[in-house]
Amino acid sequence: MCGTLGVMAVDARVEHVGSLLRPQFLRDAREAYAQGVLTPAGLKAAEDRAVREIVAMQEELGLPVVNDGEMRRESFQGELTAACDGFTGVDVNAWLWGEWHSSEVGDVTIARPSELAVIAPLRKRRNLAAEEFTFLRSCTSRQAKVTLPSPSLFASLWSPQRSVAAYPTLDAFLAEVVQVLCEEVRELVRLGCSYIQLDAPHYPLLIDPGWRAFYEERGWPAERWLGYGIELDNAVIDAGRPATFGFHLCRGNQHSRWLVSGGYDAIAAPIFGGVHADRLLLEYDDKRSGTFGPLRLVPGDKVVVLGLVTTKTSRIEPLDQIKARLGQARSVVDAERLALSPQCGFATSVAGNAITAGAERAKLALLVRAAQDFLPA
Repeated sequence: MCGTLGVMAVDARVEHVGSLLRPQFLRDAREAYAQGVLTPAGLKAAEDRAVREIVAMQEELGLPVVNDGEMRRESFQGELTAACDGFTGVDVNAWLWGEWHSSEVGDVTIARPSELAVIAPLRKRRNLAAEEFTFLRSCTSRQAKVTLPSPSLFASLWSPQRSVAAYPTLDAFLAEVVQVLCEEVRELVRLGCSYIQLDAPHYPLLIDPGWRAFYEERGWPAERWLGYGIELDNAVIDAGRPATFGFHLCRGNQHSRWLVSGGYDAIAAPIFGGVHADRLLLEYDDKRSGTFGPLRLVPGDKVVVLGLVTTKTSRIEPLDQIKARLGQARSVVDAERLALSPQCGFATSVAGNAITAGAERAKLALLVRAAQDFLPA
């Protein structure tokens, strides 16, 4: 799987999933750019400032793994359409649509853009994340991480009605997406990136009947999503060796809301056992995520990064609560294979969750302390 070079081991006991709250000056700059009153150079200057500041914050808190907080992205998954021609109907709702739930900020339903589809063969205009990494590496000497979406997450962009002229089948479209992502991870490794994370929130959605029906309408039964979908993930992972790979699973995270509830039980065997990733970043911040029982299916050569701190509210979890949860997890997974993180990103799209910057900082600091106090060095 890794060739003769071996895997570049990442042994951090704490990290964050990827996205961090965008500062107001950056959100203002994006709006000014969209209105045509700020130049591309002006937008880049704002992005660069935001990345420098967020990297400095991560270093100050003692995080051993840092990234750029996805400051340059509209959404964690938006870079494919930003980098490639061939799509129509793409606006911010392309990444936000669905029936979202929250007892604190209220439920909301966002319609899928009616024109959203891939309608022409992909033509890549730029890399997806190479710019992010090259700037990030100039800002820090710590372990840098770059996030990319799982290839089959982009199945939502293929329409049985509108895409067949460009790609007759979902398989044909995703084969090209995989090629783009394989080229991306190879370039990231060439540039010196040694830790890449694939985000795959769509797999836990399969436990919900409504979402399972949506994905099956794309042409694959649920079993194929959990079989062939993982094969596509592995193609990308194998292309990016010898970098370490993380793999993140959650149940939806936008504007402090979620999409589905349910444990990992139904999807654990094919994903935990099948994906070639080295670190599994798993959502476990509340009862919606189920029990730690499915972690018994994680092979012994994988690290389990427990997302025990929520990014959805500003409430700071007690340190003793983290300790107690780790104690429960240790009954299933050896402490040497455990690490800590938030349950998901703080801002999986530009608007971010309903949480203060102060709370974001406090939660990250809490995780650093908990890892120091309760996990083996």
